[in-house]
Amino acid sequence: MSYHQTGSGEPGHDVCQYDGSRLWFRGARRVLDWPYMACAGGDETYGRFVERPFAAILEERLERRILNLGCLFSGVDALCHDRGLFELLNGADICVVQAPGLLGQSNRFYRVHPRRNDRFLAPTQDLRNLYPELDYTDVHFVRHLLTCLQGFHDARFEVVVDELRRGWIRQVGDFLQRLKAPVVLLRLQVLRDAEGTDHPEIAKVCVTDQMIEAIGVHCVACVDLKTQVCGQSDELEDMLFGTMQQPMAEHMIGPAAHRAIAAALTGPVRNLH
Repeated sequence: MSYHQTGSGEPGHDVCQYDGSRLWFRGARRVLDWPYMACAGGDETYGRFVERPFAAILEERLERRILNLGCLFSGVDALCHDRGLFELLNGADICVVQAPGLLGQSNRFYRVHPRRNDRFLAPTQDLRNLYPELDYTDVHFVRHLLTCLQGFHDARFEVVVDELRRGWIRQVGDFLQRLKAPVVLLRLQVLRDAEGTDHPEIAKVCVTDQMIEAIGVHCVACVDLKTQVCGQSDELEDMLFGTMQQPMAEHMIGPAAHRAIAAALTGPVRNLH
């Protein structure tokens, strides 16, 4: 079975594709002959393991059609380089775009899968030259790769992070600039430990305030929201997942977080009318 079938995570939820796109989106395919708003992003926008993602809640609040164009495992490359997704967003009256993470992008040091951007495909010669002592044979995910690189505790790691930051600003900024529809940028800072902070080793490879400011000039509004995964917010019992999926579900945001996101987006979207 392909990943979109096994990875969607919630019993009874359909997935669909639209013409020109190789990405899989949540829900039944919708007819596009009526005006619509669109929400694009990754796992959180998709609403993995929850019954009602924030796009569905926002649709009810605003009483308008909203396409959930969130895609599992997507990052910079899936967002910025899928022609069909771009056309869907360009056809919308308003777009909410979740800022992608930093790691899921091909760059001069490594390549990722074009749709599953969490997948590490291969190092480039530049990375092999920078880290000649590293064996990449057993590295399959970009987060694992960055953890390996960071383990050497030297200045080389910052060279890789700087490349990721520059590439992120260039690609996401160009993508937003090309969109004709007004964009509300959604920055979700998902906190994963009991103290309400992210893991210290991940802090250096996250999207920074300065990066958001750099691309924010192409957006009509920016919503910045911090939330916790359901493993820390006591929402696990409200999640929908299979017998073997609890470890994954614990690292996703829960129903209360989706309601908070919808509430935060309601005002900025209404102001565009």
